[in-house]
Amino acid sequence: SASDALADARGQWKDGKEAYEKTCGYCHEKGIGPKIKGYGRLPADIIKTVRSGRNAMPAFRQTEIDDATLAKLAEYIK
Repeated sequence: SASDALADARGQWKDGKEAYEKTCGYCHEKGIGPKIKGYGRLPADIIKTVRSGRNAMPAFRQTEIDDATLAKLAEYIK
């Protein structure tokens, strides 16, 4: 269902893998955005890109992914 793709009311996900699969993967695993998993970018760079956006990628607010989960996401992607 559509609600499966949303974080809980506090913008939190179970872990970085879940956040990647249910948000990032929609574009980055389907050839819309570049492949990013295992690319070797520093977690700080990933976090900055998620918060500010880049090119066609929108910025994600705290209400969409909390800082703790974003840190886990960045480690997962790295």
